[in-house]
Amino acid sequence: MIFLELVLQNFGPYSGKQVINLNPKIDEETSHPIILLGGMNGGGKTTLMDAIRLALYGPRAQCSTRGNLSYSDFLNQCVNNKIDPVADTRIELLFEHIENDKPIKYRVVRSWTKNPKDGKDTLGILGDSDTWPDALVNIWDEYIENLLPLGISNLFLFDGEQVKELAEQEIPPPVVVDAIRGLLGLELADRLAVDLDILVNRKLKEVGNSKDLANLEEIETRLTQQQEDYQTTEEKVEILKNQVEELEQKQQEAFDKFISEGGKIAAERNQLELQQNTKTAEIEQVRQSMCELAADVLPLALIPNLLTQAQAQGEKEFRHQQIQISKDLLIERDRRLLTWLNQVEISPIEVEKIQSFLIQDVDSLYAKTFQTEAPWLLADDETLSQLDNLIYHLQNSKLSAKEKLTLLKNKEEEIHTLERQVQTAAAPEDYTKLRQALESAQNQVVEAKANYETIRRRLADLETIIAKSKRELSDYTVENIKHKNSEHIITSAAKVQNTLKIFREKLTLRKLNKLEEEVKNCFLYLLHKSDLVHRITIDTKTFSLLLYDLNGKPVPKHRLSAGEKQLLAIAFLWGLAKVSGLRLPVAIDTPLGRLDSSHRQNLVDKYFPAASHQVILLSTDTEIGKKEVETLRENEAIAREYLLKYDSSTRQTTIQPGYFW
Repeated sequence: MIFLELVLQNFGPYSGKQVINLNPKIDEETSHPIILLGGMNGGGKTTLMDAIRLALYGPRAQCSTRGNLSYSDFLNQCVNNKIDPVADTRIELLFEHIENDKPIKYRVVRSWTKNPKDGKDTLGILGDSDTWPDALVNIWDEYIENLLPLGISNLFLFDGEQVKELAEQEIPPPVVVDAIRGLLGLELADRLAVDLDILVNRKLKEVGNSKDLANLEEIETRLTQQQEDYQTTEEKVEILKNQVEELEQKQQEAFDKFISEGGKIAAERNQLELQQNTKTAEIEQVRQSMCELAADVLPLALIPNLLTQAQAQGEKEFRHQQIQISKDLLIERDRRLLTWLNQVEISPIEVEKIQSFLIQDVDSLYAKTFQTEAPWLLADDETLSQLDNLIYHLQNSKLSAKEKLTLLKNKEEEIHTLERQVQTAAAPEDYTKLRQALESAQNQVVEAKANYETIRRRLADLETIIAKSKRELSDYTVENIKHKNSEHIITSAAKVQNTLKIFREKLTLRKLNKLEEEVKNCFLYLLHKSDLVHRITIDTKTFSLLLYDLNGKPVPKHRLSAGEKQLLAIAFLWGLAKVSGLRLPVAIDTPLGRLDSSHRQNLVDKYFPAASHQVILLSTDTEIGKKEVETLRENEAIAREYLLKYDSSTRQTTIQPGYFW
């Protein structure tokens, strides 16, 4: 099977008609397996996977965004939100497969409009002759089950989240378990066992005598009534669940109104007023400390120029005093020198020259320090020191006053804020109404939840009662209805059930052994540590993987790195696909996840080109980056490349040829 073309029209973020050529053939002789589609998160990659699933399986499709939505609601959700409501939304998937040794092409077409009639889409199958084979439309679900069964489709159409979930869980998720059961043929065996039970009960009813038949019918009537009660109760549970959700919404609205209209502030009025009083007391303390500053040296800050002038004058007069003292000392020394010179044998003329020189020298030394202004401050050393200390203390007081002014301003702003909050508080009568409305909504929610829990427990009790009635019916039919004509049916059915059980066990072991070998080979092929795992086994009940090393000792899964766990999950899916024996395309959404560079390169080199004859990769620019895409191009693994270009302003995606690089 090969997907050849996917056409999207007004589907999800894809506005208008957009066509993607998925054919891996470059020409008649050349074929490359990979179709690479790049897009950022939210750009529509997962939507393409959903489109393929929806085209193939319709209402049965396991689409990512469907959840618990009805098929009609899901179709409405898939309609592009920018188009006319009456415009068609359409998906076409053209594929080719071999039928009776001949290649056959079919184009699956599903179309619908907003709010589709009867909650369904219109299905059409276009064959090679461009005709609509109505017969194939009517049996399409059975037909596609033969080509790509829904139960194992997740082995071929999977995403990174599925790989992540499979990697992190000890037991495979339900979708993988269902795929394994479908692959092993266990679903068929289980269905056959159920059919045998139905056949036995039907035959026993047919051959039972009138008394036995009456008892049997009484049990069946009771069981039918119980099942009807269960259905009715289940509907009530759903109604009450919706009622609880609606009341919780009303409670939230009442709470929002309580908050927005000042109810919360009114409830906290006393606390706010207490805070206001506290802030007022703090302001009074700040004011008192400022008064203390004003009673000290702070008023001198009003005459800073006078203080500076006095300090400068004091320093000037002090320096002049020092200079005068030194000058007097120098003159006294010169006088002694001249006296001595007059006593020694030096001529008066020489002495006179020396005296003249000394006088000129003193005059030149102190010429620049001559004071024209007479001293007026006449401060001594102690007074000048006190003046310096006063100025220093004044600077500290000014800084302290500035800090206290800032603190006072902040405290006053806090008081204003508290006053505004108190003013926005609801009036006492309004607060009472708001509080009563909120309490009423809360009480309604509590009551509705209690009713919901009561009915839910009733539903659980009915499940137990129904199970008991079924056991009673089974016991009655086996133990009490004995008839000659039914013995052969019962005996044969029991033998068949035993044989079926043995067959199921042997089939499981046989296929699991093959699957274990395939998973191990795939894992070692992808892993760069060839000595990490020697053997892999699969639990026959839970289908969980168990790893063993070369010495036969278990390798706990938690010892694997996050990348190795992802490679193990991919190897598991790859092995399942191989064991299925089906030649089908593989589509992978966000494939590389949290892999490191070496593991990522292993996938690029080994897995993607070999996963299938057709591999559709949907990746972001950080998963298959420039290095990886160049490797795939060099290995001639890529047939076609597309870029899903998302416009955030219009919330629309267009498909363009080429990749990010």
